[in-house]
Amino acid sequence: TRMSLPFAVGQCGNQVGCRFWDLALREHAAVNKKGIYDEALSSFFRNVDTRSGGDGPDIYKGKICSLKARALLIDMEEGVVNEILQGPLRDVFDSKQLITDVSGSGNNWAVGHKLYGYQYQEDIVEKLRKTAEHCDCLQCFFIIHSMGGGTGSGLGTFVLNLLEDEFPEVYRFVTSVYPSGEDDVITSPYNSVLAMKELNEHADCVLPIENESLFDIVNKIHQMINSGKLGSTVKQNSLVTSSAGSAKTVQEKPFDAMNNIVANLLLNLTSSARFEGSLNMDLNEISMNLVPFPRLHYLVSSLTPLYTLADVNVPSRRLDQMFSDAFSKDHQLIQADPKHSLYLACALLVRGNVQVSDLRRNIERLKPSLHFVSWNQEGWKTGLCSVPPVGHSHSLLALANNTCVKPTFIELKDRFMKLYKKKAHLHHYLHIDGMEQSCFSEAISSLSDLIEEYNELDAVKGGPRTDPSRLKIAV
Repeated sequence: TRMSLPFAVGQCGNQVGCRFWDLALREHAAVNKKGIYDEALSSFFRNVDTRSGGDGPDIYKGKICSLKARALLIDMEEGVVNEILQGPLRDVFDSKQLITDVSGSGNNWAVGHKLYGYQYQEDIVEKLRKTAEHCDCLQCFFIIHSMGGGTGSGLGTFVLNLLEDEFPEVYRFVTSVYPSGEDDVITSPYNSVLAMKELNEHADCVLPIENESLFDIVNKIHQMINSGKLGSTVKQNSLVTSSAGSAKTVQEKPFDAMNNIVANLLLNLTSSARFEGSLNMDLNEISMNLVPFPRLHYLVSSLTPLYTLADVNVPSRRLDQMFSDAFSKDHQLIQADPKHSLYLACALLVRGNVQVSDLRRNIERLKPSLHFVSWNQEGWKTGLCSVPPVGHSHSLLALANNTCVKPTFIELKDRFMKLYKKKAHLHHYLHIDGMEQSCFSEAISSLSDLIEEYNELDAVKGGPRTDPSRLKIAV
């Protein structure tokens, strides 16, 4: 079994993580009616004998005794992690998987990265090794974090570096939630740009997600439900925005619906590694096939059906519509339009009762309307997992390596420069040990270089192709 090890870092990361674990358990419960510990479950959970303190080997093929998530939860304020420990998921985690502090990072990347990073380094490495020891075949690490705060951005990227040092051969996937322009954290542009440099250098794949997009999607869903169109009744068993039937009975929090969308992205991304399908796709294949240049590893994700998946009983639309939606602006998890930008590669991960022929037909149908780079006209990677999401007949996650991420980065750079030109709030960072002004100038030049690489690709979109320089291989 291919195992993935998620790290939730910071408030946002742990809130998304909490929804992810909840939904993953519901998904496995819906598929696995007999309560047997099977391979699908073992990719994210261990089955432990509670009498041995849970440190013994997994109990294979037997009844589920006590499931423990393969995960580390890290936050420098205890609030969210404590909530998880008092909530319905408390039995899935134990103290060996948690690293918390009481004071928080004060929305300061330097506090998370430089201060807490060094303070907690040994603790993190020890818990990481312990958790990894229980995996027979560790395939990839997931980091779930936000870019705007201090712990998610600072400590999250510190953990990313540690993973590279400790397990250089294991792929590092990062799900990063980017702040919106109206973010209430005044220093979020600093934190995001400082974190971007680390993502540029140490991640294999980054799935950027914008708060604004999630917010828009959730708003649209509520409008559809409230307008009463399409006989919209709330689907009780849909996983996207409803918590009906989940372990949670408490009042939904405002971010739950947004976090559910990110959690569904991760469920879809890993479904092929967990369940059977006619075209299984390993996560490392995504990195291999979708990242032709090491730094251009930002993948734009879209999820569909989204508005039907969102508890609205729309008559089941044709499968083809789902494929069309995946390329439309409304379904992207960042504010971007991939259709009018340049594709380097694209992956389609389909779940449910869909045939390979459906996939081929839709790729052929959509291809003429999409711009692919000349040297990768066949740049499609496809995965088919036969187990659909709970409450649905099928779903699709599209991952596009596309130059449409550029505006997100340009806007971030502009917001950074507005503060940086005035040297606003810099002193909060510079009094942290090991933090120098050069950290800022290096971070902004790393981001500028990245934008420039996208510019070069965009420049050849219409004209004759000149390929970016490839890696030089010493003979």
